[in-house]
Formats: sequence, structure tokens, C-alpha cells
Amino acid sequence: MIKEALQQEEYVRSLRREFHRYPEPSWGEERTASRVEEELSAMGIEHQRIAKTGVIGFIRGGKPGKTLALRADMDALEIIELNDLAFKSEIEGMMHGCGHDGHTATLLGAAKILQNKKEELCGNIKLIFQPAEEYVEGAKAMIAEGCLDGVDAILGIHLWANLPTGVVSVEAGPRMASSDNFIIEVTGKGGHGAMPHQTVDAVVVGAAIVRDLQTIASRKSSPLDPVVVTIGRFDGGTRFNVISQAAKLEGTARCFTEELRDDLEAHIKLIANEVAKSYRASVKIDYSRGVAAVQNHESCSTIAAGSVAKILSPEAVQPMIKTTGSEDMAEYLLRVPGLIAFVGTADPQKAEIFPHHNPRFDLDEDSLVHSTALYVQFAFDFLNSHQ
Repeated sequence: MIKEALQQEEYVRSLRREFHRYPEPSWGEERTASRVEEELSAMGIEHQRIAKTGVIGFIRGGKPGKTLALRADMDALEIIELNDLAFKSEIEGMMHGCGHDGHTATLLGAAKILQNKKEELCGNIKLIFQPAEEYVEGAKAMIAEGCLDGVDAILGIHLWANLPTGVVSVEAGPRMASSDNFIIEVTGKGGHGAMPHQTVDAVVVGAAIVRDLQTIASRKSSPLDPVVVTIGRFDGGTRFNVISQAAKLEGTARCFTEELRDDLEAHIKLIANEVAKSYRASVKIDYSRGVAAVQNHESCSTIAAGSVAKILSPEAVQPMIKTTGSEDMAEYLLRVPGLIAFVGTADPQKAEIFPHHNPRFDLDEDSLVHSTALYVQFAFDFLNSHQ
């Protein structure tokens, strides 16, 4: 399907640049969703709006068979773009810093090809254009409103700056970590900075909690099981000579199994409570489950490896170390078989490579053809393999 994808290259590139110019935040993807609807209408693809700014389309194949979902996310990030591009973001304080502009554009390109070839399809295609991935909320909302109804499997693609252009990772098993968030509020006893013995310093208690939370990864979990516990925000105190009555810590916990996820929550709560108690302080803990780990299914990963070999080469299929970043693609994969494929976008010969969520993040646009072709090739390979 690389030939067909090359025929859509300018269409996809133009859409990607348009979406990049007009990035929208999670749950605010009104313009993007409307443009997706316009393009689907022009292709003659039936579609509907769900979950506020989500869009689903449906392509009915010419032959009976299963239904495959193809998923792309649409939201951008609250980042001031520092790239000097002709299609640089025109929305103040917003940019597509994670590749979602490319995801949306390539799924539309794939939809165009699949609609043109629908009589050859042994089954149906459901197109999922999802909002609010960056908040890891959109997938749950789309699922709640029926986007997976009748779906037998799903493919999501992430354009990935940590892989070279022309390389694709589709291996089975854990690919991205679970992500949970927590807030720890410390209450001590405030007082004069010159008389600490009369107080319970909430800042000191908070600092001790931050320190001891790091022992979860180093001493409480196996070194063979990756764990991340990060405190990203620490607020406490009002001025230099006042010992703070209160402090507030905000953090994230990440891992790759549900058993370890449960352990992480228990360890964080135990440490925070016991450390606070040792200082004669108290804590309130708000622990929020975010999204599970992304687990690619073996059968779908095997099919995808064959698809990549067809559109690029067998050598293009390369392993990638799993990442402690998270993705709500996990929500779909908890319910139906499927995978997330990582399509490389890095070509240092063309430009310096910056990581995802960086103000200078960009894509090698040659990778858009690979993403478009993979959506289409996998669709045919999956549906034909289930005849």
C-alpha cells in the first residue's frame, strides 16, 4: 500500500500542516473535529460526532467479515512553539508537540484510500478520531459512548521521535506505562523561623516524604520491573522567616503491571503517612488512577510486523525499549485485541531532533507516508487473515 500512500502524500502533508497551524487543547478540538467531519463527508464516509469533540467514521467493506478500528488522537499541548516554520502555530500558547497533527492527517489519508478500495475489504473499518489523549480522558469517553461497539480489533499509531524515519516498532507485550497521579497535603504547625522547636515544619516533612518516596524504586520493587515515582510540584511556605503550617506535593507513579500498580499506591500512602507521623504532622492523600499500561496483543503484533515488511522492508521492523510515557490507547486494548505501532520520525540529516513535548518538536514529514500506508496495509492484512 506504499504506492497508494505516496499518491496521498501531498494531501496528508497539507492536512498535517493545517492542523499544526491551528492546535487545540484537550476537549477543545472543535475546529479539528469539524475539519475531520468535512473531509469524511467529501470522501462519502458516514460519520458522527461523539464525546463532545470526538468523531467516528464507518467504511462498509464489499465482503463480509470482522470490524477493525483505526484510531488517531487530535489534541495539542499548552506549549509556546519555538520552531521557525511556515506553518508554525497561530494559536498563542498552544502547539502540536507530540505528533497528533500527523496522526489525524494520516488517518484521514488512510480513510481516503480505504474508501476507494472498500469493495476489496473483507469486513468493515471504524475510524476513531479521539479527543483529550493528553489528559488520558478521551478514550474512556469515546468508549462510554460506543466507539468500540462491534469492533473486533484496533490499531493505533504514534509517530515517534525516538526512532529513525523508516523504522517501525510493533512488538507485543508492555509498550507504555500506566500513569496515576497523587496529591499529598501536609499539615504541620506554623511559627516563627527563629523558633523551630515550637513548630512542626510542613516543608521539612514534605521534603522527607519526597526523599523517602524514592526508596520505592530503589528498595521496595524489583530492579527488573521499571517503576517511576516523580514529585513534579512542591508548594510550601509564605516568607523567609515563617515556618510553614502546610505544604502540598503533586506527583505521578508509573509502571507496567497491575500488581505493581497496586503496590505503588500502597507504598506511597504508607510512606507519606508514616513519615508525617514521625514528625508529628498529618497528611491527606488524594490518589487518582489514570490509565493502565499499554499492552500490545501477540496476534495483532505479528500481523503488523508483516504489514510493515510489505510497505517498507523486513529490516524496518525493529524492537524498541518500552517507554514510561503513557497513552490512553491502553483503554481500547483492555477491551479488544490490538496494538499501538511506533512509526519513526527522526532524520538528523534533515534537522536536529527534539523530544516529544519540547517547544521545538517537529516531524520528518516523510514518515507520514509510512503511517498512512501502515493503517491501510494492516487493515487489509487483519481482515483477510480472519476470513
